[in-house]
Amino acid sequence: MRTVFDFSPLYRSSIGFDRIFGAIEAASRLDPPGNWPPYDIVKTDDDDYRITMAVAGFSRDELTITHEPNLLVVSGQKAGQDNGRYLHHGIAERTFQRRFELADHVKIVAANLENGLLTVDLKRELPEAMKPRRIEIATGTALPKADRRQIDSEKRAA
Repeated sequence: MRTVFDFSPLYRSSIGFDRIFGAIEAASRLDPPGNWPPYDIVKTDDDDYRITMAVAGFSRDELTITHEPNLLVVSGQKAGQDNGRYLHHGIAERTFQRRFELADHVKIVAANLENGLLTVDLKRELPEAMKPRRIEIATGTALPKADRRQIDSEKRAA
């Protein structure tokens, strides 16, 4: 069952959230993704994440990781090698592409392939300007002197 949300009332009263609403609308339009290759997403710390994908049978050269703005794409394509006639072919070595929407300021730290598991480490790094900062509260006696002189000079001119 697919539910369609109407975000138009929110567009009228909020500013700067268009990307969030667009991402929600895009996610609702997408067909449900396939279940291969299986993957886990783990939050390892407050700002650290790890994606682990089971890519058995793929070598490092057959996998591609692409980081676009707010998007991580992991794809795999097997080289066309035929090792004989299969009596049973249970290892899925088909081409795949997985897309992960990333929040603003999420960076890829590292990627590693070991024992058929591809691990991608991510970290959210807020710019210094966006981090919370303490604002000092001034009292009435701590007004800047430059402002007082300007007001005094205007009174004299009148």
